[in-house]
Amino acid sequence: MPRPIQAIVHLHALRHNLTRCRAAAGDARVWAVVKANAYGHGIERVWPALRGADGFALLDLAEAERLRALGWRGPILLLEGCFEPRDLEVCSRLDLWHVVHTEEQIDWLAAHKTQQPHHVFLKMNSGMNRLGFRPEAYRAAWARLQALPQVGEIGLMTHFSDADGLRRGREGVLHQVEAFVRATRDLPGERSLCNSAATLRHALRLRLGDDGGALAADWVRAGIALYGSAPDHPTHRAADWDLQPTMTLASRLIAIQPVAAGETVGYGSIYTAPRDMRVGIVACGYADGYPRHASLSQDHGAPVLVRGVRTRLVGRVSMDMLAVDLTPVEAAGGPCRPGDEVVLWGRSTSGAVLPVDDVAQAAGTIAYELLCAVAPRVPFAVDDQPAA
Repeated sequence: MPRPIQAIVHLHALRHNLTRCRAAAGDARVWAVVKANAYGHGIERVWPALRGADGFALLDLAEAERLRALGWRGPILLLEGCFEPRDLEVCSRLDLWHVVHTEEQIDWLAAHKTQQPHHVFLKMNSGMNRLGFRPEAYRAAWARLQALPQVGEIGLMTHFSDADGLRRGREGVLHQVEAFVRATRDLPGERSLCNSAATLRHALRLRLGDDGGALAADWVRAGIALYGSAPDHPTHRAADWDLQPTMTLASRLIAIQPVAAGETVGYGSIYTAPRDMRVGIVACGYADGYPRHASLSQDHGAPVLVRGVRTRLVGRVSMDMLAVDLTPVEAAGGPCRPGDEVVLWGRSTSGAVLPVDDVAQAAGTIAYELLCAVAPRVPFAVDDQPAA
Protein backbone atom coordinates (compact mmCIF):
# COMPACT_ATOMS: atom_id res chain seq x y z
CA MET A 1 0.00 0.00 0.00
CA PRO A 2 1.18 3.59 -0.49
CA ARG A 3 2.72 5.50 2.38
CA PRO A 4 -0.15 6.86 4.51
CA ILE A 5 0.23 10.60 3.99
CA GLN A 6 -2.06 12.81 1.94
CA ALA A 7 -2.96 16.45 1.42
CA ILE A 8 -6.65 17.14 0.88
CA VAL A 9 -7.98 20.32 -0.76
CA HIS A 10 -11.44 21.30 0.46
CA LEU A 11 -13.41 22.98 -2.33
CA HIS A 12 -16.40 23.83 -0.16
CA ALA A 13 -14.10 25.76 2.20
CA LEU A 14 -12.52 27.65 -0.70
CA ARG A 15 -15.96 28.73 -1.92
CA HIS A 16 -16.90 29.76 1.60
CA ASN A 17 -13.76 31.83 2.05
CA LEU A 18 -14.23 33.54 -1.32
CA THR A 19 -17.77 34.45 -0.28
CA ARG A 20 -16.43 35.77 3.02
CA CYS A 21 -13.85 37.96 1.25
CA ARG A 22 -16.47 39.22 -1.18
CA ALA A 23 -18.75 40.21 1.69
CA ALA A 24 -15.92 42.15 3.34
CA ALA A 25 -14.99 43.85 0.07
CA GLY A 26 -18.25 45.75 -0.30
CA ASP A 27 -18.72 46.85 -3.90
CA ALA A 28 -15.14 46.05 -4.89
CA ARG A 29 -14.41 43.20 -7.26
CA VAL A 30 -12.23 40.36 -5.99
CA TRP A 31 -8.99 39.09 -7.44
CA ALA A 32 -8.39 35.50 -6.34
CA VAL A 33 -4.63 35.36 -5.87
CA VAL A 34 -3.34 31.99 -7.10
CA LYS A 35 0.40 32.65 -7.22
CA ALA A 36 2.77 29.90 -6.07
CA ASN A 37 0.46 27.29 -7.58
CA ALA A 38 -2.49 28.59 -5.55
CA TYR A 39 -0.47 28.76 -2.33
CA GLY A 40 0.52 25.14 -2.71
CA HIS A 41 -3.02 23.86 -3.31
CA GLY A 42 -2.70 23.49 -7.09
CA ILE A 43 -4.34 25.81 -9.62
CA GLU A 44 -6.25 23.00 -11.32
CA ARG A 45 -7.51 21.74 -7.96
CA VAL A 46 -8.81 25.12 -6.70
CA TRP A 47 -10.24 26.19 -10.06
CA PRO A 48 -13.74 24.71 -9.59
CA ALA A 49 -14.12 26.59 -6.29
CA LEU A 50 -12.54 29.94 -7.22
CA ARG A 51 -13.93 30.41 -10.72
CA GLY A 52 -16.58 32.62 -9.10
CA ALA A 53 -13.97 35.32 -8.51
CA ASP A 54 -13.94 38.41 -10.71
CA GLY A 55 -10.34 37.82 -11.77
CA PHE A 56 -7.20 35.90 -10.96
CA ALA A 57 -3.87 37.36 -9.90
CA LEU A 58 -0.57 35.51 -10.14
CA LEU A 59 3.09 35.87 -11.13
CA ASP A 60 4.04 33.37 -13.80
CA LEU A 61 3.11 33.29 -17.45
CA ALA A 62 2.96 29.50 -17.22
CA GLU A 63 0.32 29.75 -14.50
CA ALA A 64 -1.65 32.19 -16.65
CA GLU A 65 -1.48 29.67 -19.50
CA ARG A 66 -2.89 27.01 -17.19
CA LEU A 67 -5.84 29.22 -16.24
CA ARG A 68 -6.64 29.97 -19.86
CA ALA A 69 -6.41 26.24 -20.64
CA LEU A 70 -8.98 25.60 -17.91
CA GLY A 71 -11.40 27.89 -19.74
CA TRP A 72 -11.06 31.17 -17.82
CA ARG A 73 -11.74 34.09 -20.14
CA GLY A 74 -11.89 36.86 -17.55
CA PRO A 75 -9.12 39.14 -16.24
CA ILE A 76 -5.75 37.72 -15.22
CA LEU A 77 -3.28 40.10 -13.58
CA LEU A 78 0.48 39.56 -13.48
CA LEU A 79 1.35 40.97 -10.06
CA GLU A 80 5.04 41.56 -10.83
CA GLY A 81 4.45 42.46 -14.45
CA CYS A 82 6.75 41.41 -17.25
CA PHE A 83 10.30 40.25 -16.64
CA GLU A 84 11.58 40.84 -20.17
CA PRO A 85 10.26 42.50 -23.36
CA ARG A 86 9.13 39.29 -25.07
CA ASP A 87 6.73 38.61 -22.17
CA LEU A 88 4.56 41.33 -23.69
CA GLU A 89 3.90 39.06 -26.67
CA VAL A 90 2.44 36.46 -24.33
CA CYS A 91 0.38 39.16 -22.60
CA SER A 92 -1.05 40.13 -25.97
CA ARG A 93 -1.76 36.53 -26.95
CA LEU A 94 -3.39 35.59 -23.63
CA ASP A 95 -5.02 38.98 -23.01
CA LEU A 96 -3.26 39.43 -19.67
CA TRP A 97 -3.34 42.52 -17.53
CA HIS A 98 0.01 43.36 -15.97
CA VAL A 99 1.55 45.53 -13.32
CA VAL A 100 4.06 48.22 -14.29
CA HIS A 101 6.50 49.11 -11.53
CA THR A 102 9.73 50.20 -13.30
CA GLU A 103 10.77 52.61 -16.01
CA GLU A 104 12.19 49.67 -17.96
CA GLN A 105 8.75 48.09 -18.22
CA ILE A 106 7.43 51.35 -19.71
CA ASP A 107 10.33 51.33 -22.20
CA TRP A 108 9.42 47.77 -23.23
CA LEU A 109 5.81 48.79 -23.80
CA ALA A 110 6.92 51.76 -25.89
CA ALA A 111 8.85 49.41 -28.20
CA HIS A 112 6.16 46.72 -28.28
CA LYS A 113 4.17 46.15 -31.48
CA THR A 114 0.58 45.20 -30.74
CA GLN A 115 -2.84 45.59 -32.28
CA GLN A 116 -4.59 45.45 -28.91
CA PRO A 117 -3.71 48.06 -26.25
CA HIS A 118 -2.61 46.58 -22.94
CA HIS A 119 -4.51 46.94 -19.66
CA VAL A 120 -1.95 47.79 -16.98
CA PHE A 121 -1.88 48.62 -13.29
CA LEU A 122 0.71 51.23 -12.34
CA LYS A 123 2.17 50.35 -8.96
CA MET A 124 3.11 52.88 -6.33
CA ASN A 125 5.75 52.33 -3.69
CA SER A 126 3.77 54.04 -0.93
CA GLY A 127 6.00 52.76 1.89
CA MET A 128 6.56 49.04 1.37
CA ASN A 129 9.86 49.80 -0.43
CA ARG A 130 9.74 46.71 -2.55
CA LEU A 131 8.22 47.39 -5.99
CA GLY A 132 6.75 50.50 -7.56
CA PHE A 133 7.27 54.17 -8.27
CA ARG A 134 7.70 56.49 -5.31
CA PRO A 135 4.84 58.98 -4.84
CA GLU A 136 6.83 61.90 -6.21
CA ALA A 137 7.59 59.97 -9.44
CA TYR A 138 4.19 58.38 -9.86
CA ARG A 139 2.43 61.02 -11.95
CA ALA A 140 5.32 61.20 -14.41
CA ALA A 141 5.17 57.43 -14.88
CA TRP A 142 1.40 57.64 -15.37
CA ALA A 143 1.86 60.38 -17.99
CA ARG A 144 4.39 58.25 -19.89
CA LEU A 145 1.97 55.34 -19.99
CA GLN A 146 -0.94 57.56 -20.94
CA ALA A 147 0.96 58.79 -23.98
CA LEU A 148 1.62 55.29 -25.37
CA PRO A 149 -0.71 53.87 -28.03
CA GLN A 150 0.27 50.41 -26.74
CA VAL A 151 -1.53 51.14 -23.45
CA GLY A 152 -5.27 51.23 -22.97
CA GLU A 153 -6.63 51.37 -19.44
CA ILE A 154 -4.31 52.32 -16.59
CA GLY A 155 -5.23 51.12 -13.12
CA LEU A 156 -3.65 52.45 -9.95
CA MET A 157 -2.39 50.19 -7.18
CA THR A 158 -0.18 49.87 -4.13
CA HIS A 159 0.64 47.19 -1.56
CA PHE A 160 0.49 47.49 2.23
CA SER A 161 3.41 46.53 4.44
CA ASP A 162 1.56 46.53 7.77
CA ALA A 163 -2.08 45.74 6.98
CA ASP A 164 -2.05 43.01 9.64
CA GLY A 165 -1.62 45.38 12.58
CA LEU A 166 -0.33 48.66 13.88
CA ARG A 167 2.64 50.72 12.76
CA ARG A 168 4.02 53.24 15.23
CA GLY A 169 0.78 53.25 17.18
CA ARG A 170 -1.59 53.73 14.22
CA GLU A 171 -3.40 51.29 11.96
CA GLY A 172 -0.68 50.02 9.67
CA VAL A 173 -2.37 50.98 6.40
CA LEU A 174 -2.94 54.65 7.17
CA HIS A 175 0.46 56.11 6.26
CA GLN A 176 0.34 54.39 2.88
CA VAL A 177 -3.29 55.29 2.23
CA GLU A 178 -2.41 58.93 2.85
CA ALA A 179 0.56 58.77 0.46
CA PHE A 180 -1.53 57.03 -2.20
CA VAL A 181 -4.40 59.52 -1.96
CA ARG A 182 -2.07 62.50 -2.26
CA ALA A 183 -0.20 61.14 -5.26
CA THR A 184 -3.24 59.86 -7.20
CA ARG A 185 -5.64 62.73 -6.56
CA ASP A 186 -7.67 63.41 -9.72
CA LEU A 187 -5.96 60.62 -11.71
CA PRO A 188 -8.49 58.43 -13.53
CA GLY A 189 -8.39 54.65 -13.40
CA GLU A 190 -9.50 51.68 -11.35
CA ARG A 191 -7.83 51.36 -7.97
CA SER A 192 -6.58 48.32 -6.07
CA LEU A 193 -5.12 48.63 -2.58
CA CYS A 194 -6.30 45.94 -0.20
CA ASN A 195 -4.76 42.52 0.36
CA SER A 196 -6.43 39.92 2.60
CA ALA A 197 -5.51 41.62 5.87
CA ALA A 198 -6.69 45.05 4.77
CA THR A 199 -9.88 43.63 3.28
CA LEU A 200 -10.89 41.85 6.48
CA ARG A 201 -9.63 44.35 9.04
CA HIS A 202 -11.09 47.36 7.24
CA ALA A 203 -14.31 45.90 5.88
CA LEU A 204 -16.38 48.77 7.30
CA ARG A 205 -14.20 51.35 5.57
CA LEU A 206 -14.49 49.39 2.33
CA ARG A 207 -18.28 49.37 2.55
CA LEU A 208 -18.75 52.97 3.67
CA GLY A 209 -15.94 54.60 1.75
CA ASP A 210 -14.22 56.22 4.73
CA ASP A 211 -10.74 57.77 4.36
CA GLY A 212 -11.93 59.80 1.41
CA GLY A 213 -12.98 56.63 -0.37
CA ALA A 214 -9.36 55.48 -0.69
CA LEU A 215 -9.93 51.99 0.67
CA ALA A 216 -13.26 51.64 -1.12
CA ALA A 217 -11.40 50.81 -4.32
CA ASP A 218 -12.46 48.89 -7.41
CA TRP A 219 -10.52 45.68 -6.69
CA VAL A 220 -9.28 43.82 -3.62
CA ARG A 221 -6.63 41.12 -3.80
CA ALA A 222 -7.71 38.12 -1.73
CA GLY A 223 -4.77 35.84 -1.03
CA ILE A 224 -4.08 33.95 2.18
CA ALA A 225 -7.63 34.44 3.48
CA LEU A 226 -8.94 32.33 0.60
CA TYR A 227 -6.82 29.48 1.90
CA GLY A 228 -8.19 29.52 5.44
CA SER A 229 -5.44 31.38 7.30
CA ALA A 230 -5.98 34.51 9.37
CA PRO A 231 -3.90 37.23 7.71
CA ASP A 232 -3.32 38.94 11.07
CA HIS A 233 -2.71 35.88 13.22
CA PRO A 234 -2.30 35.77 16.23
CA THR A 235 -4.34 38.95 16.77
CA HIS A 236 -7.20 37.09 15.14
CA ARG A 237 -7.67 33.41 14.44
CA ALA A 238 -9.16 32.06 11.24
CA ALA A 239 -12.42 31.30 13.06
CA ASP A 240 -12.66 34.95 14.15
CA TRP A 241 -12.87 35.90 10.47
CA ASP A 242 -15.18 32.95 9.70
CA LEU A 243 -12.56 31.31 7.50
CA GLN A 244 -12.45 27.56 6.97
CA PRO A 245 -9.35 25.39 6.43
CA THR A 246 -8.84 24.62 2.76
CA MET A 247 -6.03 22.09 3.10
CA THR A 248 -5.66 19.12 5.42
CA LEU A 249 -2.30 17.41 5.73
CA ALA A 250 -3.12 13.98 7.16
CA SER A 251 -1.19 10.82 7.92
CA ARG A 252 -1.34 7.78 10.22
CA LEU A 253 0.45 6.32 13.16
CA ILE A 254 2.84 3.69 11.85
CA ALA A 255 4.29 2.59 15.21
CA ILE A 256 3.93 3.14 18.95
CA GLN A 257 6.88 3.18 21.35
CA PRO A 258 6.69 2.86 25.14
CA VAL A 259 9.24 5.33 26.52
CA ALA A 260 10.40 5.18 30.12
CA ALA A 261 10.96 8.27 32.26
CA GLY A 262 14.42 9.64 31.52
CA GLU A 263 14.69 8.11 28.04
CA THR A 264 15.04 10.36 25.02
CA VAL A 265 13.21 10.56 21.69
CA GLY A 266 14.69 11.23 18.25
CA TYR A 267 17.84 12.72 16.80
CA GLY A 268 19.93 14.88 19.10
CA SER A 269 18.07 13.62 22.19
CA ILE A 270 16.40 17.02 22.56
CA TYR A 271 13.35 15.51 24.31
CA THR A 272 13.59 13.56 27.55
CA ALA A 273 10.48 11.76 28.77
CA PRO A 274 9.39 13.33 32.10
CA ARG A 275 7.46 10.17 32.98
CA ASP A 276 6.65 6.79 31.52
CA MET A 277 4.69 7.51 28.35
CA ARG A 278 3.68 6.20 24.95
CA VAL A 279 4.91 7.93 21.82
CA GLY A 280 3.31 7.61 18.39
CA ILE A 281 5.44 7.58 15.25
CA VAL A 282 3.84 9.36 12.30
CA ALA A 283 4.58 8.97 8.59
CA CYS A 284 5.46 12.61 7.95
CA GLY A 285 8.76 14.47 7.94
CA TYR A 286 10.63 17.40 6.49
CA ALA A 287 10.91 15.63 3.10
CA ASP A 288 7.10 15.96 2.97
CA GLY A 289 7.37 19.69 3.59
CA TYR A 290 6.66 19.58 7.31
CA PRO A 291 9.01 22.02 9.08
CA ARG A 292 11.96 20.42 10.85
CA HIS A 293 11.98 23.26 13.37
CA ALA A 294 8.43 22.51 14.55
CA SER A 295 9.90 20.88 17.65
CA LEU A 296 13.02 22.55 18.92
CA SER A 297 13.20 21.84 22.63
CA GLN A 298 11.89 19.86 25.59
CA ASP A 299 8.89 22.13 26.10
CA HIS A 300 8.22 23.29 22.57
CA GLY A 301 6.38 21.01 20.17
CA ALA A 302 3.95 21.95 17.43
CA PRO A 303 0.33 20.87 17.91
CA VAL A 304 -1.08 17.85 16.10
CA LEU A 305 -4.38 15.97 16.14
CA VAL A 306 -4.46 12.22 16.77
CA ARG A 307 -7.95 10.70 16.46
CA GLY A 308 -9.21 14.30 16.63
CA VAL A 309 -7.55 14.98 20.01
CA ARG A 310 -4.98 17.73 20.25
CA THR A 311 -1.51 16.75 21.38
CA ARG A 312 2.03 17.81 20.42
CA LEU A 313 5.26 16.76 18.79
CA VAL A 314 8.11 15.40 20.89
CA GLY A 315 11.68 15.19 19.69
CA ARG A 316 13.15 16.39 16.44
CA VAL A 317 11.32 16.02 13.12
CA SER A 318 13.29 13.70 10.82
CA MET A 319 13.17 13.26 7.07
CA ASP A 320 10.27 10.81 6.93
CA MET A 321 8.88 10.57 10.47
CA LEU A 322 7.97 12.53 13.54
CA ALA A 323 6.92 11.57 17.05
CA VAL A 324 3.90 12.70 19.10
CA ASP A 325 2.85 12.41 22.72
CA LEU A 326 -0.10 10.00 22.97
CA THR A 327 -0.94 10.79 26.60
CA PRO A 328 -3.94 13.12 26.04
CA VAL A 329 -5.24 10.99 23.17
CA GLU A 330 -5.29 7.77 25.17
CA ALA A 331 -6.74 9.55 28.20
CA ALA A 332 -9.65 10.60 26.02
CA GLY A 333 -10.29 7.36 24.16
CA GLY A 334 -8.16 4.41 25.13
CA PRO A 335 -5.01 2.91 23.61
CA CYS A 336 -3.80 4.12 20.24
CA ARG A 337 -2.89 1.70 17.47
CA PRO A 338 -0.97 1.87 14.21
CA GLY A 339 -3.30 3.18 11.53
CA ASP A 340 -4.95 5.79 13.76
CA GLU A 341 -5.57 9.11 12.00
CA VAL A 342 -3.11 11.97 12.46
CA VAL A 343 -3.81 15.50 11.21
CA LEU A 344 -0.76 17.75 10.91
CA TRP A 345 -3.03 20.68 10.07
CA GLY A 346 -6.58 21.05 8.81
CA ARG A 347 -9.73 19.08 9.61
CA SER A 348 -9.95 15.60 11.08
CA THR A 349 -12.65 13.10 10.16
CA SER A 350 -14.14 13.75 13.60
CA GLY A 351 -14.63 17.41 12.65
CA ALA A 352 -11.90 18.74 14.96
CA VAL A 353 -9.83 21.49 13.36
CA LEU A 354 -6.15 22.26 13.79
CA PRO A 355 -5.54 25.68 12.20
CA VAL A 356 -2.44 25.83 10.04
CA ASP A 357 -1.69 29.13 11.77
CA ASP A 358 -1.20 27.33 15.09
CA VAL A 359 1.34 24.96 13.56
CA ALA A 360 3.13 27.80 11.82
CA GLN A 361 3.34 29.84 15.01
CA ALA A 362 4.83 26.91 16.91
CA ALA A 363 7.39 26.47 14.12
CA GLY A 364 8.31 30.15 14.12
CA THR A 365 6.96 30.81 10.64
CA ILE A 366 3.72 31.70 8.85
CA ALA A 367 0.97 29.63 7.27
CA TYR A 368 1.96 30.78 3.78
CA GLU A 369 5.25 28.90 4.08
CA LEU A 370 3.68 25.66 5.30
CA LEU A 371 1.00 25.57 2.63
CA CYS A 372 3.44 26.36 -0.17
CA ALA A 373 6.05 23.88 1.07
CA VAL A 374 4.10 20.61 0.83
CA ALA A 375 6.47 18.38 -1.12
CA PRO A 376 5.75 16.86 -4.55
CA ARG A 377 5.97 13.36 -3.09
CA VAL A 378 2.81 13.99 -1.02
CA PRO A 379 -0.28 12.83 -2.97
CA PHE A 380 -3.18 15.27 -3.19
CA ALA A 381 -6.90 14.59 -3.16
CA VAL A 382 -9.86 16.92 -3.61
CA ASP A 383 -12.90 16.93 -1.33
CA ASP A 384 -16.10 18.85 -1.97
CA GLN A 385 -18.13 17.89 1.09
CA PRO A 386 -19.21 20.66 3.49
CA ALA A 387 -17.71 20.51 6.95
CA ALA A 388 -19.86 18.61 9.43
